[in-house]
Amino acid sequence: MFNAFRVFNEDGKISSRVVRQSLDSLNGGSVLIKAAFSSVNYKDALAATGAGKVIRRWPLTAGIDVAGVVETSTESQFKPGDPVLVTGYDMGVSHDGGYAGYVRVPGEWVVPVPEGLSLFECMAIGTAGFTAALSIVEMERNGLSPGGGPVVVTGASGGVGSIAVQALAARGYSVTALTGKPDQADHLRTLGASDVILRPTLEMGTRPLETATWAGAVDPVGGAVLGWLTRTMRYGGVIANSGLTGGVDLSTTVLPFILRAVKLIGIDSVMCPARTRLEVWRRLADDLKPRHLAAMTQTVSLETLPDAFSTLLAGEARGRLVVDVSN
Repeated sequence: MFNAFRVFNEDGKISSRVVRQSLDSLNGGSVLIKAAFSSVNYKDALAATGAGKVIRRWPLTAGIDVAGVVETSTESQFKPGDPVLVTGYDMGVSHDGGYAGYVRVPGEWVVPVPEGLSLFECMAIGTAGFTAALSIVEMERNGLSPGGGPVVVTGASGGVGSIAVQALAARGYSVTALTGKPDQADHLRTLGASDVILRPTLEMGTRPLETATWAGAVDPVGGAVLGWLTRTMRYGGVIANSGLTGGVDLSTTVLPFILRAVKLIGIDSVMCPARTRLEVWRRLADDLKPRHLAAMTQTVSLETLPDAFSTLLAGEARGRLVVDVSN
């Protein structure tokens, strides 16, 4: 028996709580993982509170991430005791997720933990950090390089943003952090930002093309901020958008794309192909490894997850939240 954080839909009312479960209750899959850590992402908060229509099957164990060791496997590439991680796919959506002592998943979802990362570090990175690194990898495939000019990171104090600042700085980029939290400016400089822009002071302008400033942009925000980015990119600049906390609407013109050759890339970390997934995790253990994971990470328990969700949805979270599921 083990603990699991389950989400219920009881007569149309969403509720969640820690329950006891057995291995027999787990979803099907070829790899059984003894979980050590999970993480808290914005998507988890939406799912577990009912604030977003994320979960497709009830009841369900929440958590879109997990890291642990293989308990049993029918896949030849995985042996008992192997350290592994899973992020995305249908975990915590229609397949029981990572907020549990054990997780059973299809073998094609499983990623070996690369040398240079611990299980805890994998979840301090989690889906948010993987999304940040995937953004950088895709931007570099589209011409971004450390000597090409400054890169701006929006929502910089959040999960994706704080990892992106560190990873970009580790690669030698000049990083500008955009945040709506003035009290986080010094912290963002510690993470590697060379400059910080406070969202309330940002003048977005109204012209189709504003002053060409950025060679690249990691944007988990969307909305008006993404529109501003399209207008302020340098010639050939690359934007990687992965989120919508600033809204789903995009107001811009074709001018940045046809006069400045701006590239707007959509980032999806959920169904990312396995080959790309392995490459990104390898780089997260190497040249994109965040240098300040401990300083930006808090550890929570299954029992305190509701408080973590409230903090995240209120926009008050800083950095990353790792869930200790080992008990």
